Amino acid sequence: MRKNITKYISIGSVGLHLVSGIIVGVLIGYFLDKFFNTSPWLTIIFFFLGIIAGFWNMYKDVSKYINEEEKNHSGS
Repeated sequence: MRKNITKYISIGSVGLHLVSGIIVGVLIGYFLDKFFNTSPWLTIIFFFLGIIAGFWNMYKDVSKYINEEEKNHSGS
């Protein structure tokens, strides 16, 4: 039972990593735009960097999950 809950939490965090990467990117870009008075360029750039970072984190999470599942199935 506890193993299933851990599995669901891991799967649920995948989407959270995508969204958090985008939010952090936009916030960094927004504050840099305010500081350098370059609106909206840095917000746009960091938005796309946030998307890239979010997808990279999702890829790492899914790869880790797949490797754990393969290890569990081959060990059974």
